Amino acid sequence: MKQLTLSDRVAIEAGLCTGQFLKQIAKNIGRNPSTISREIKNNRSFIRGSFFLNNDCKYARHCAQKHVCTDEHCELNCVKCRRYDCRDGCSKYIPLKCVQIERPPYVCNRCHIKDKCNKNRYLYSARLADASSSRRRSDTRRGVRLTDEQLQRINQLVTKQIKKVQPLTHIYAEHEAELPVSLRTLYNYIDEGMLSVRNIDLRRKVNYKPRKKHKNKVAYRNSCRVGRTYEDFQKYMEEHPNCSVVQMDTVIGTRSKGQRILTMLFLKTSVMLMFLIPDGKSQTVVDVFDFLLNILDMDAFRHLFEVILTDNGSEFKRADDLEFAPYTGERRCRLFYCDPMASWQKAELEKNHEFIRYVIPKGKSLDGYTHNDITLLMNHINSVKRISLENRCPYELVSKDDKDMRWLMELMGMDTIPADDVHLTKSLLIR
Repeated sequence: MKQLTLSDRVAIEAGLCTGQFLKQIAKNIGRNPSTISREIKNNRSFIRGSFFLNNDCKYARHCAQKHVCTDEHCELNCVKCRRYDCRDGCSKYIPLKCVQIERPPYVCNRCHIKDKCNKNRYLYSARLADASSSRRRSDTRRGVRLTDEQLQRINQLVTKQIKKVQPLTHIYAEHEAELPVSLRTLYNYIDEGMLSVRNIDLRRKVNYKPRKKHKNKVAYRNSCRVGRTYEDFQKYMEEHPNCSVVQMDTVIGTRSKGQRILTMLFLKTSVMLMFLIPDGKSQTVVDVFDFLLNILDMDAFRHLFEVILTDNGSEFKRADDLEFAPYTGERRCRLFYCDPMASWQKAELEKNHEFIRYVIPKGKSLDGYTHNDITLLMNHINSVKRISLENRCPYELVSKDDKDMRWLMELMGMDTIPADDVHLTKSLLIR
């Protein structure tokens, strides 16, 4: 039977809103009830609840529990601690959740208090469900996607045999059943530096002349810059002089692989956001944008991240996915790129990276650091008083009336460090 169409999904949404049983909805569109159940579970939209201090524990608002982390010298209530998640070790933790979404119809469309409910909930929208299904089908056609474990196994196998001077064709013929990719893909992985071996380790390949790159492929790579150059940025700022500008970049460790730090600097206040990300893939940066949109809302996101200026790194090439929200396609920000080899065009952020290097020297791997480590480093950097800010720190420049920024700071655990306790040395993050 064919895939569900948008009209089918509209019928499902109408049935859910009128309180019909899944069997009745399935009968109306000529489908099996299990098909309707899977459709709702797979394509329903998650709406995060509004919890006290972003803690979904039933007792969070009135909890006075201390020392869950076994630090007897800490006088802070565990629910307010930003360095340790009290839910991980607290015996009294009971998640505040709605049992209705765990049984048919698995969504809150019919619930009369859904607009006032502060719990996690799900809604089914035909339009969003159809967009989600289309995106998922598109992703499955992109070929095999490997997990980190699979890539590591391939790396170990191929590297071991190539060091014995075995041709890659020989290795593939012998171990084809163990390799979830084709021979052509193995060559591509080596070309892209995803394996420990390099082209120079392949005895014959170093003699081959590199293929000429087609002009249309080069044009495709640069297509993201069309209408988003630094000149376009300057023109936009002339027309919108009061808009909020955020500079964005990444900080890497010993090599291009491994964990990175995604940084965002608000020019008006010099507050720098720092996110620990697992790799330098463009999808990872898109995921950070989707995360921010999820914990805030569209209006708050647009207010805080109205204009973003970044460099030409490959992790920022998916401009459309960064500028527009998933599923709905609403514009959430405007993205512009600096000129190539012109990092001075976002000098404020580059200068701020010096603070990071005081604690994590250049050339040191970022693998092993945790999100709590980066949050601690972020708080120390944003608590440094600066002459350029009239002897104030970036946190002090955040207006009390800026509710969106205050809310973001609370969600991300951004707290001012006392002036005498600020230090930016290697001992701050001891692994």
